[in-house]
Amino acid sequence: FGKGATDLDVLRQARERMKRELARAWDARDEHLPLDDAYQALVLASIVEKETALPSERARIAGVFSERLRAGMRLQTDPTVIYGLGPGFDGNLRRSDLERDGPYNTYTRAGLPPTPIALPGAESLLAAVRPDERGELYFVATGEADGSHTFSRTLAEHNRAVAQYVKRYRQRQKER
Repeated sequence: FGKGATDLDVLRQARERMKRELARAWDARDEHLPLDDAYQALVLASIVEKETALPSERARIAGVFSERLRAGMRLQTDPTVIYGLGPGFDGNLRRSDLERDGPYNTYTRAGLPPTPIALPGAESLLAAVRPDERGELYFVATGEADGSHTFSRTLAEHNRAVAQYVKRYRQRQKER
């Protein structure tokens, strides 16, 4: 940004860059994408951005969400719920939060939330429009320091992965 750039200058430049990146990604989209338009791709990319910091997982996570959208399943993604809670979120997502309905609660509502929940990078935009679909419908954090996830095709597999995560989490708590 140039010397003397105002906050509005920065925002305008960022908006124009996002428009260009989104158009570029949308033009490269998979022909069987379960999204109606580029705005939906932006919303999905924002969720992917919040779900993982690992570049190698972005397209796979987008694939899970694409599979769920195509199947009419709820996305059930914590970052959308957290976004909907707003500044009152204390860092602890509770079952009651997941059960409280609101426009960003993808546990109680089908489809995408009404707006993006974060500013996605170009990599997340591309992942959203070119998802790596492997028939997987679930993922959960491994609990490893690398931020990786375990992906599952069935609910039974997912429940085992969740149990493994809980086991790792409890073990770490004991070690503290």
